[in-house]
Amino acid sequence: MSDEQRFFDFLKERIGLDVASVGPAIIERAVRQRCHALFAHSSDEYWHKLQGSREEQQALIEAVIVPETWFFRYPESFATLVKLARARLEQIKGMRALRLLSLPCSTGEEPYSIAMALLDGGLAPHQFKVDGLDVSPLSVERARGALYGKNSFRGQHLEFRERHFVAEDERYRLSERVREQVRLQVGNVLDPGLLAAEPAFDFVFCRNLLIYFDQPTQRQVFEVLKRLTHEQGVLFIGPAEGSLLGRLGMRSIGIPQSFAFSRQQEPEPAPQPAPQPAALPQPLPLPIPPRKPATPAPRQRPFAVRAAAVPVVESAPVSDATSLLAKIANLANEGKSAEARAACEGYLQRHEPVAQVFYWLGLLSDVAGNAMEAQGFYRKALYLAPQHPEALAHLAALLASQGDVAAAQRLQERAARSLRTADSESKR
Repeated sequence: MSDEQRFFDFLKERIGLDVASVGPAIIERAVRQRCHALFAHSSDEYWHKLQGSREEQQALIEAVIVPETWFFRYPESFATLVKLARARLEQIKGMRALRLLSLPCSTGEEPYSIAMALLDGGLAPHQFKVDGLDVSPLSVERARGALYGKNSFRGQHLEFRERHFVAEDERYRLSERVREQVRLQVGNVLDPGLLAAEPAFDFVFCRNLLIYFDQPTQRQVFEVLKRLTHEQGVLFIGPAEGSLLGRLGMRSIGIPQSFAFSRQQEPEPAPQPAPQPAALPQPLPLPIPPRKPATPAPRQRPFAVRAAAVPVVESAPVSDATSLLAKIANLANEGKSAEARAACEGYLQRHEPVAQVFYWLGLLSDVAGNAMEAQGFYRKALYLAPQHPEALAHLAALLASQGDVAAAQRLQERAARSLRTADSESKR
């Protein structure tokens, strides 16, 4: 067994992480960081310390997990949640509080966004409760502190910050009213008995997690998620995970940009007709001229964008390319796909092509379910910037979801070489 492989296997066993999903360099760098922190002179010495310390095992996991989250990420998911929550309360006639789960909850931005969305949507505090679970005790502790820097607030629509936060120096503390709605605890989604004593949840958020697992682990985790989600509940996932859930028997609820899925209902068997007595032969009908068959309506794909006029980019031209790139990022992060795409096209009309614009076009196509179009844009980004990290990661995830594991692995190896080069250059 190679020095690196034993660390890959350890992380696979503990948190299900598939090394191909992040690239070996990420894990190798985390191991180097922990070796330095413990003054270990070799990987063998560090491996010995790792085996004998639960605290160090968790520290290595923390070094690999780099939470990337912010409040109201994928805004349409929260708008959809409010509508579904109101309908669900009517369905159960208010006999109990709605149960919601955020897994993994990271540093708390997602479960607190759920609570803020429902409170702003008119639900009373007694009508819902939110649970947040994460494998990282450090992330859970930060979430309980509920004190956030500017990086947790992205996009242009930050009105919620005025309603629910109080400024403290250069950070913002969440109000007690929102915090009381959320219960945070440590939990591992690989645990088949996770929350086994709890009733099922009406809504479960598990976004951008399954893409980090290999296929057997994806199925294992999906079985846990299915058990945790009420039969009439809804599961919210990440943009790149829709095709996976479709293969596992879930169906999109049909709201673009919501990334919301429900269980596929099994069709009820058609009733067998009762036996009829033999009838006298009837005269043959006169022949009817054949009609031209009606053209079938196009089948709606999960995540398909409804036909709509593409909005025109603001009339005031943006001459500064950097400002326009920032605008594209804000629009995409706010879920405004049509506007973001129009801004990308506007950029390409007025400026030289750059990899970042093609990356955003690829991501927008990926979210809309246009896999082949997304591949084309990602490849254009990599033509302009062969080591573009996000384009490499998303194209690899897309190819892996389509079963092209070998191509995905090659992209991950490219990303790993790029990171090793960057590390060596930073040490000069």
